[in-house]
Amino acid sequence: MTQPAIGNFKRTKEIMQKYGLHAKKGFGQNFLTNPTVLRGIVDAAEISKVDNVIEIGPGLGALTEQLAQRAGKVVALELDTDLIPVLADVLSDFDNVEVLNQDVLKVDLPQLIQNHFDDPTKPIKVVANLPYYITSPILMHLLGTKIDWAGITVMMQKEVAERLAAKPGTKEYGSLTLAIEYRMDAKIAFNVSRRSFVPAPNVDSAIVTLTKRAEALSVQPRDEKQLFGLIKSCFTHRRKSLWNNLKPYFKKDAVKQKQMETILAKQALDPQIRPERLTLNQFIALANAMGEAKLFG
Repeated sequence: MTQPAIGNFKRTKEIMQKYGLHAKKGFGQNFLTNPTVLRGIVDAAEISKVDNVIEIGPGLGALTEQLAQRAGKVVALELDTDLIPVLADVLSDFDNVEVLNQDVLKVDLPQLIQNHFDDPTKPIKVVANLPYYITSPILMHLLGTKIDWAGITVMMQKEVAERLAAKPGTKEYGSLTLAIEYRMDAKIAFNVSRRSFVPAPNVDSAIVTLTKRAEALSVQPRDEKQLFGLIKSCFTHRRKSLWNNLKPYFKKDAVKQKQMETILAKQALDPQIRPERLTLNQFIALANAMGEAKLFG
C-alpha cells in the first residue's frame, strides 16, 4: 500500500511520534503539512529532471520528497543532527537524494556543487522553507557566492517577502529590496496560511521566486561596497529626507557640501525627497558620482 505524502498532516504526526520528535524553536522549525502548497512550491520553482537542486532545511522531508519526484538530483542541507536518520528512513525510496548535516552559511557551496552533483554544469536551483529568523542572511549569502543560480524559490515570512518584491515609494521598499534587485528579479508566487504548519507560526508566509535579472542594469557601480554602504546609510533613518541622510558624508565641510549639492542637481534629485523613492539605478548613479568626488571618506 502506497503511503501518503510526508507532508500529509496524519503522516507528519506519525513520523514525529515514531521518532519522538518535536519542533525546535532554536532551529526555527515549523513543519509544512499541506501537500497542495508543497506541490505549488515545486511548480513555482519550475523543477524538472535537468535540474540540480539544493534544499536548505528539509525538516522531515516533505518538500524533499516532492522535489525528488521531479528533479535530477536533490542535495538537502540539514543542520539538526537528530533529523538525519529520520530523513534517511523516510526518503529511502529515492536514489536521487543526498542529505548532508551541514550549515548553509558555513559550507563551501561551489565545492559542494562540484562534489555532490554528477553534472555540475546542469542548472542549479535552490528551494527552501527558510527559518524566519535567518532568512535575510541566507539569501544574501546565496547571492554573495557568485554562483550562477538558475533560480531560488523560498518560503519566508509574508512581511519579508513583501519587502523583497517591493516597488519604489512603498513602505516595504528598502535596503533588502535593493540588495536583491541588484542581482535578481523577485516575485511573490503565492501566500501560505499559518494553518498549513505544525506547529502553526504566529504569521503567514509567502513563496518568493528569484530569477536572473531580465534586464541588465543601465548603470554599473564603480564600487559595490560604496553603493551598498550608501543604501544602508540612507535607509537607517528612512523617514528623513535624502539630504539629511547624506549629511554624514560631508558633515560641516563647506567644500564637500557644495560638491553634494552639485551632484544632486546633476542627477536631478530633489534633496528633500525620501530615499524610498529612488530607484536602484538612481542609487548607483549617485554612488558613482560621490565616489568620483571622493565623498566616501
